[in-house]
Amino acid sequence: MLFNSFIFIGLVIATFLLYYIPRFSKFQVHLLILTSLVFYSWHNPILLLLLLGSAGINILSSYYVVYGNPDRRKTLAIAGVASNLLILSFFKYSGLLAGTFSFNEDIGEFLLTIPLPIGISFFTFQGISLVVDVFKERHHENESIVSKSLATHARKTLFFISFFPQLVAGPIVKAHDFLPQIKTKYLKDVRWDLVFKSVVLGYFLKMVVADNLKDYTFWIEYPFFLKKDTITLLTMLFGYSCQIFADFAGYSLIAIGISRMFGYNLKDNFNFPYIASSFREFWKRWHISLSSFLQEYLYIPLGGNRKGKYRTYINLMITMVLGGLWHGAAWSYAVWGAFHGIALAVERFLTDRITIKAGRFIIVIKRLMVFVFITFAWLLFKLPEFTHVIEYFKALYTNASLHFDITICTRILVYSSPIFIYHALYLLKKKKYEKVINKYSYAFYGVMLFLIVTNSGIPGSFIYFQF
Repeated sequence: MLFNSFIFIGLVIATFLLYYIPRFSKFQVHLLILTSLVFYSWHNPILLLLLLGSAGINILSSYYVVYGNPDRRKTLAIAGVASNLLILSFFKYSGLLAGTFSFNEDIGEFLLTIPLPIGISFFTFQGISLVVDVFKERHHENESIVSKSLATHARKTLFFISFFPQLVAGPIVKAHDFLPQIKTKYLKDVRWDLVFKSVVLGYFLKMVVADNLKDYTFWIEYPFFLKKDTITLLTMLFGYSCQIFADFAGYSLIAIGISRMFGYNLKDNFNFPYIASSFREFWKRWHISLSSFLQEYLYIPLGGNRKGKYRTYINLMITMVLGGLWHGAAWSYAVWGAFHGIALAVERFLTDRITIKAGRFIIVIKRLMVFVFITFAWLLFKLPEFTHVIEYFKALYTNASLHFDITICTRILVYSSPIFIYHALYLLKKKKYEKVINKYSYAFYGVMLFLIVTNSGIPGSFIYFQF
């Protein structure tokens, strides 16, 4: 069920109207669970069994880590994490294994037919977060985040795993951030200004920017790009960089805004990533929920930067390669992760040895370099077949020409411009123009609302649904 569909909007409105009725206040969590299950099962009801099964594993493993035999806490925690990873691996990477290794013909065909359930990468990570958090005894105000009543814990965990605004494409929510928020909510506490801004900006980025750009970045697909000239190829690539940001940041903002309607605060998932002047800064600004998850639950447990410089570089590479594979079951995603891992390692190595005065000109150059690198790396997302990526780079070299596709280039520049304006306004807001920008902020939102109504593209799935 797409966020930009009338069915979804109707579901949200119906749920909201019931949610704040005083006599139903005791059943708010039950109502959101029901809405979440309807949302997830809308197009493929059979996959609901997987979601419920995943929730069941995490309910039991996390509960008995806290209230079971103390001598078996570690065993239960390992079993819970392993179960989540096995579910993710079976449904997401069976096809990759079948294509990489030689299996019996029947086994290979079976592995290739296993479906990829929508959102599995997100809700399995949240299950891992729950099990690890209770094992590490991360409490809330000196109280366990796991209720003593198994029934209560089951209800809260199912709600945490299935909460519909962020169920299928994030932001990834950590147990110690979300579970303490589960309590009776009141309409008077809703911050409607924040809801309005998040939802309008999110729908604008998705429906006006991303959905229009997709019709022109489509030509990046193989074999269409082979006949395009260098200028058009570069323009399409930078357009895709804007599209993937608008698409995913748009989804996250809508999810955050809708969550606030129901009284739940999700952390920001994007913080103007394309102004980053280093790769480390980029990963603090891009898909923050994933990068913080990988840091907290993978990089630090591996040793982080506490075990020497060489081990730090190895830990960075492992984290980024696995983070790349998390995005998709193709080796191109692992290469994408490796590119970022190498960039982070080289940057760290140079930073330790070279000190450059961070003047304004230097910062601009660094921002441009980071943005260009990241943009070219996105090609591995658009073209999961690595051979097609190589062909694209060949076309960039061999198709050099002063002529270009004026329609594609012009439309991409027009629909990409809001992304550059969006980042530029943020930079200006940090300086002396903050009061002016704040004064006219609602005028910007009015323009965005107008464009959503008059200039939305043909609705398309969110890019991160495939992950």
